[in-house]
Amino acid sequence: MASSVSIRFNSFARSAHQFLKQWSPNSTSSSCVLVSSCQHYSTGSPKPKTGILMLNMGGPEKEADVQSFLTRLFLDRDLMQLPAQQVLGPRIAQRRTPKIQEQYSKIGGGSPIKRWTETQGRGMVKLLDQISPETAPHKFYVGFRYVHPLTEEAIEEMESDGIERGVAFTQYPQYSCSTTGSSINAFYRHYAKRGQPSNIVWSCIDRWPTHPGLVQAFVECIQSELVKFPDDVRDEVVILFSAHSLPLKVVNRGDPYPAEVGATVNRVMEALNYSNQYRLVWQSKVGPLPWLGPPTDSAIEGLAAKGKKNILLVPIAFTSDHIETLYELDLEYAEELGEKHNLNIRRAPAMNDSPTFIKAQADLVKSHLQSNRACSKQLLLRCPMCVNNTCGQAKQFFSDQQPLLDTQRQQGEVDKAMGAQATA
Repeated sequence: MASSVSIRFNSFARSAHQFLKQWSPNSTSSSCVLVSSCQHYSTGSPKPKTGILMLNMGGPEKEADVQSFLTRLFLDRDLMQLPAQQVLGPRIAQRRTPKIQEQYSKIGGGSPIKRWTETQGRGMVKLLDQISPETAPHKFYVGFRYVHPLTEEAIEEMESDGIERGVAFTQYPQYSCSTTGSSINAFYRHYAKRGQPSNIVWSCIDRWPTHPGLVQAFVECIQSELVKFPDDVRDEVVILFSAHSLPLKVVNRGDPYPAEVGATVNRVMEALNYSNQYRLVWQSKVGPLPWLGPPTDSAIEGLAAKGKKNILLVPIAFTSDHIETLYELDLEYAEELGEKHNLNIRRAPAMNDSPTFIKAQADLVKSHLQSNRACSKQLLLRCPMCVNNTCGQAKQFFSDQQPLLDTQRQQGEVDKAMGAQATA
């Protein structure tokens, strides 16, 4: 493990009692300046106990934010590795900005992902305060990779709030090194650079592709759109589960993403009793290198050539609307390809403010807190052909939280017992 992180852990290698009692509501940190766009919500307590950091890519809220969003994206070496990336990345971002701005102009001028994440977060912590009072009060934080509020800014907000128990909660149900992995690596790098002891004990929800609540939410979204097809063709509708594609060179290193997306699809179709024909397809390919296939648009055209006229698109790897649902699926595929080939193409709604989905989030966090596990076993396994050393260091960061979690729980049990004796 990197020496900077070793120093961090050594700096609070004191007795468990001292570590847990050191928290002070007045502790502050000035290593990161927080922007005003960091909006977080709690259930009324000025001192939240448990903080849930909702990790995602993010999206520009307005067209003026597109270039900075793209610049951060093309500089992310966890997502892609380019020659002379510090120079080439910003140039690519600048060149692509007008085209992407035009796309955002057609879906209202910006991405709604922050709004939907906040909606989900508010509902989640409200439920958590009810179903998990022992870990309340809860507060959610939004941590994006490429737009404000950035992951690093959200972490500093949690530090300033005096959070005791932090949960890094990926909003990607299926793990990929390019998405959740990138967020976790950014998380690790921030603490390695910060170089200050933290009073937060961290854990991570790093994947949840087959969670029953997630599956049920997808089923409800699919059924709500299937009923809009005419009765006489409903059973003939082909369901295309569309997920963001990955370069094959990433997949061939051992990235678990394709398998986990497939696991979600299988559970959803099982819950639907395999009512319709279906396929898993892949969207959003960029560049000339080979990616996962078949591409969503090619699959639609292939089905049209074989006489299929009714298609339901399901965004199976996204938990809220953003440009890939509102522009790519709705406009490029459902509208343009539908008109070109005389097809009836509909798109299942994204989760957004689905009560079933928000309850699934709350249930997932509650179960995770009760388990007292720092992360899943899968997170600790690096891809067989991994070439990114930061991945191993980030995974070790969460592994090293386990003894702190155990100590925190033991101290909580002691405090609870002492409180019971005092009131007896």
